[in-house]
Amino acid sequence: MCGSADNDKTIVEPDISVICDPNKLTDRGCTGAPDWIIEIISPGTASYDHIRKLNLYADAGVREYWIVDPMEKSVYVYFLEQERFRVVSYTFQDSINVNIYEDLWIDFKEFEE
Repeated sequence: MCGSADNDKTIVEPDISVICDPNKLTDRGCTGAPDWIIEIISPGTASYDHIRKLNLYADAGVREYWIVDPMEKSVYVYFLEQERFRVVSYTFQDSINVNIYEDLWIDFKEFEE
């Protein structure tokens, strides 16, 4: 994903990305911002995902960014609202609406062991 306003050559690789506009896809990947990104954090990447990637994705215009923490069993959902990210936190006991789609929900209880 290319991204930040200061440097359009910044490239990061999200764990999961959803691109709604097929014109953004090339043989090299996605050009521009995906619509929805999900990062699954580990202790070694937590601060990078929560700070650096969050800021890059906001600057690039990613519409929705989820940070899933399997150790804490939490999900932080950031969604773009009037050029700023709004955040809501959830647990693995919640069913979470994907904000870029009206009728898509992910029930994290389904993933419990």
